[in-house]
Amino acid sequence: MLLAPVNRRFSLAAVAAVTTVGAWAAMPATAAELPQDASATARRLVRWATASGDPQGLPFAVIDKPHARIHVFSAQGRWLASSAVLLGAALGDRSAPGIGQRPLSQIRPEERTTPAGRFVTEPGRNLKGDDIVWIDYDAAVSLHRVRSASAAERRKQRLASDGAQDKRISYGCVNAPEAFYNQFIAPLFGQARGVIYVLPDTEPFATFFVAASAFQ
Repeated sequence: MLLAPVNRRFSLAAVAAVTTVGAWAAMPATAAELPQDASATARRLVRWATASGDPQGLPFAVIDKPHARIHVFSAQGRWLASSAVLLGAALGDRSAPGIGQRPLSQIRPEERTTPAGRFVTEPGRNLKGDDIVWIDYDAAVSLHRVRSASAAERRKQRLASDGAQDKRISYGCVNAPEAFYNQFIAPLFGQARGVIYVLPDTEPFATFFVAASAFQ
């Protein structure tokens, strides 16, 4: 979550490839060959998305909130990589009305949610000029590199933790490891539109993904 959204479009320089990071794994594979830790719900959504063509030729990602993971796919539907991510501190699948226009000091703990649903992303910059990917521009929810306002948050240590609950710390934005972001997020989503599916953590899957819920 940011104080206010700014500069939705930007030009991104080329990013150097990174080969190893402990928190994530990547290999050439088809969508059906998701990593073993991918949940059954994530697999169902990916099968539906690739079979139906819902991403409409855009790269896409699935953010599995209950497991605090992101799975990234090319525009051709090929699985590229997966990683742990940090999420909103509060459980919940809706953004509070007008939250994107409020300063952080006015956002209550129970409002620090990462919204669920299908989002068409776009590249942008935050108030500090850092490149980010907007998930929900109006709610000021973005996907960006992990960063800490306070050392006490221990965000990098949380990313390395095995517990999903340890990864609930942000005001709603999704934080990814820097090397993972540079290699897989910035090139795919940082220069043009993409699609991100965010799985719910409190409401039924079918509430947000009706067609996918019926897909076997």
